[in-house]
Amino acid sequence: MYDTFYKLTGRPFQLTPDPEFYFESGTHRKALSYLGYGLAQGEGFIVITGAVGAGKSTLAAHLLATIDRQRLTAAQIVTSRLDGGEMVHMAARAFGLAAAGHDKASALALIEAFLHEEARAGRRCLLVVDETQNLSIEALEELRMLSNFQLGAHPLLQILLLGQPEFRDLLQNSPRLEQLRQRVIATHHLDAMQPEEVGPYVLHRLACVGWNGNPAFDARVFADLAKATGCLPRRINQVVGRLMLMGAVEQKSRIEPAMLAEVIADLERDGTLADPDAPAPAPAPLIAAEAPAAPAPSSAAPQASPSAAAIADLAGLQKALAAHADQIVELQRAVLELADMPAPPAGASETESRFEALEAAQGALQQRIVMLEARGAEQEQAIRHVLTMLIEWLENETPRRAA
Repeated sequence: MYDTFYKLTGRPFQLTPDPEFYFESGTHRKALSYLGYGLAQGEGFIVITGAVGAGKSTLAAHLLATIDRQRLTAAQIVTSRLDGGEMVHMAARAFGLAAAGHDKASALALIEAFLHEEARAGRRCLLVVDETQNLSIEALEELRMLSNFQLGAHPLLQILLLGQPEFRDLLQNSPRLEQLRQRVIATHHLDAMQPEEVGPYVLHRLACVGWNGNPAFDARVFADLAKATGCLPRRINQVVGRLMLMGAVEQKSRIEPAMLAEVIADLERDGTLADPDAPAPAPAPLIAAEAPAAPAPSSAAPQASPSAAAIADLAGLQKALAAHADQIVELQRAVLELADMPAPPAGASETESRFEALEAAQGALQQRIVMLEARGAEQEQAIRHVLTMLIEWLENETPRRAA
């Protein structure tokens, strides 16, 4: 919609990677340098990591769009959770090879024959594997085995691994990946852009679709945008796309900081724009097993924010009830064991005393069971109360229900 209003030839802030919009920030320039060095070596693994939305996939798309296809045959895999055998078949499919059935040996034979043919034709082969944080160690080991294919002393396949920071941690710390680590010849972590690069990034993408200055941007917009998005390209695209849409709806020829603030507030309310620098929230504390039931809320208490607290209370109450149920089962088992004990023989005063003590213990256990069941009933009532709060909140919050 906004592309039509502003007379653009396309949508510059789509979230899917597109090499046509590649912007060479400082961190992307450095990553390309490492890629160039690694590709010049012609062997082993190149590893590029970065946060979600940092531009790894766009970097790979730019690389694949600019390589010389007469000298390099490249294929790409975007992984889900694959085991070793599935990874081999995915690699074969990426190079256009059809392996019958699920026989890993046949797929490996097809890949090796293909790599030999490409080498005889004077072409090297590159396999790009994206989202490697999803791969099992077995799948990564299969990739390492694929990198072993050689023609004489010349390696036949080079592999570029793209992943999130957790993959970098796995690669550095797992003892099972020692052999793969030794094959890595270049690695780079793709950082966020610098704040001063956010404005040029936005204007570059607009220029790619024929932007002629309409809309204009207040200079403060880019500084606020950098702060709100952590300078991550995908987050910038998300926010500016909504900002341009607002400008088109309100027929604005200038984007102001107040408009950006409104868009960011909307995205945060929707839960689609988290603070990139915010720490992960601490887990909600569980309610202790001995805690009394939650008191009924005062009629004057605010109803605007029962969501997080109510859900945390609900989870805590459910866990507390489960713990009580386990305790009741154990106590009932102990009572049954006491009930099955034989009566003491006549004249055995010491044995009789012990049995009387056991009977007293049995009575105490039964009282404990009654108390626990009563407390369970109280906490069940508290759960119903929390559910009622949630239902009332959902029914009364018209904007959230509309979203």
